[in-house]
Amino acid sequence: MLGLKLPTDPRWVNLAEKSLEEILTDHAYCEQKAATSCISLIQSYPEKEEMVRELAPIVTEEWGHFRAVLHELEQRELKLGRQRKDAYVNELLKFEQKGGGREGRLIERLLVCALIEARSCERFRLLSLHLEDDHLKQFYHKFMISEAGHYRLFIDLAKKYGEEEQVKKRWQEYLDYEAKIMENLELRGDRMH
Repeated sequence: MLGLKLPTDPRWVNLAEKSLEEILTDHAYCEQKAATSCISLIQSYPEKEEMVRELAPIVTEEWGHFRAVLHELEQRELKLGRQRKDAYVNELLKFEQKGGGREGRLIERLLVCALIEARSCERFRLLSLHLEDDHLKQFYHKFMISEAGHYRLFIDLAKKYGEEEQVKKRWQEYLDYEAKIMENLELRGDRMH
């Protein structure tokens, strides 16, 4: 369903489980950045009324996710650490096409958001299946479902505001590029991506 070309190395879950405070910290900041990305899209494209209407509740949902992860940290007597650079997202952003005007930039941003949500969904699925802690399995199952919906929404919005065949072509280019990123990225259990 997600179209990702390179699955996550299964060892990632074991590493994440050993670095629970780190992975929950990184997850919290990912949720915060997702909310901020939606706010930025709304601010940059207020005339895209359907997009604004669709993204406004996502802002609330992502912020709720941030709070849920904070609560999980507190329940486990763990601390929210400092935010770190997201090498995965930074590499994705390098692939964004420059130029193409405002409309072209919108499509690029929507596709980047879709890809981040797709990879997050895949990672949450792995956590929901393979963690030893039953509570965390359920916790991440809910996130997996949510991210799948967000991925779908961003793809649908890109098709709405762009030419569908060009969006499909560009999406395949992003998927190929993302597979190379995943191939070259160090496998770390303290990062969600």
